[in-house]
Amino acid sequence: MKKIVLAYSGGLDTSIIIPWIKENYPGSQIVCICTNVGQDEDWDGMEAKALASGASKLVIEDVREEFARDFLFPMLRAGAVYEGKYLLGTSIARPLQAKHQVDLALKEGADAVAHGCTGKGNDQVRFELTYKALAPHLEVIAPWRTWNIHSREQAIDYAKANGIPLGNISKENIYSRDWNIWHMSHEGGDLESPWNRPQEEMFQLTRSAREAPDREREVVIDFEESVPVSIDGTAMKPVEVLEYLNDVGAENGIGRTDLVETRLVGMKSRGVYETPAGTILYTALRELEMITLDFDTLAMKNQLALKYAELVYAGKWFTHFRESMDAYMAAAARYVSGSVRLALYKGNIIVAGRKSPHSLYLEELASFGESSYDHSDATGFIKLYGLATGVQAIVHGGKRADSGPAKEMREMAGFSEK
Repeated sequence: MKKIVLAYSGGLDTSIIIPWIKENYPGSQIVCICTNVGQDEDWDGMEAKALASGASKLVIEDVREEFARDFLFPMLRAGAVYEGKYLLGTSIARPLQAKHQVDLALKEGADAVAHGCTGKGNDQVRFELTYKALAPHLEVIAPWRTWNIHSREQAIDYAKANGIPLGNISKENIYSRDWNIWHMSHEGGDLESPWNRPQEEMFQLTRSAREAPDREREVVIDFEESVPVSIDGTAMKPVEVLEYLNDVGAENGIGRTDLVETRLVGMKSRGVYETPAGTILYTALRELEMITLDFDTLAMKNQLALKYAELVYAGKWFTHFRESMDAYMAAAARYVSGSVRLALYKGNIIVAGRKSPHSLYLEELASFGESSYDHSDATGFIKLYGLATGVQAIVHGGKRADSGPAKEMREMAGFSEK
């Protein structure tokens, strides 16, 4: 192979892949690409590190706005949550990162693409399904599935043997982390026992509820067709919305999640996530939907949200099915515009108010006081609504009463007296 494009993060795995590829594919050029999806990196020093590891060049692309606009906000609109807890921060980033890797590979005329995903994780599937969808002719190099390095400790030894700078990575600081503008994940180390409580020093973004301010912090989020557009009356771009809510949420201990999830390969995996802005936005949008969506639209959306989450988790972003579901979500969101007021307090999100010009909640109709609702209308409604239930009771219970409610039900159901 003459040229290989590597998805590069500057972390342990992708750093040691560069010398490994040079050993196993002699004479090949390694072009690295790193996408800025909101992680805090030493961008100035990253190129020097990649070149020192043996890469021919490094391309850095700032894709934060695209990430928020075209990936995170559609996922938010869909209400996708994997297994009831995971807000899919790593999952949703991989198709975008793989897309830009493919674009660079095609531009460079590369023969192959490479990634640093392990053979037991989910990311290998997410990257490679995107490769298949966008450039199926490219060869895929996945060293973790073929080399004789089987642990992060061995990877650290390999890096040291090849003179690769490790930064703050050590056998003591063993956590595997992924960070973007949506979340930060933590895996490995003492977290591998689900009985162990996460150590406070592990968290990088959020305060603990104990250390959060002892006062409520109120925010008002405005949505247009399910897209957050302003906070406290100030219009913001997608990235600005996320940065603002990340700061406010982190300060007030919002967004910590500890879960054991089901990986694509079938095993259970324990991860701890910090998702301040995402947690706030999901809560707010859910409240707005409750006053703007009718029963059938909301019910179908809730069903599709489960499938949407599964597709995102599985890396099936560039599929017709996902695009078809987004068409429904866009139509369903037509009237999901309005404002939600939240109070943040020591890890809690308290819903303080919601309003919308498209609200289906009519106070005059729903009021327990005097209203235009005619209570007597419910009598006929319940007779018809309960008809099937009554028929089932008569048939299954063998009831043949000659008078009373049973007789009335029999007559409504068309039963003869024989």
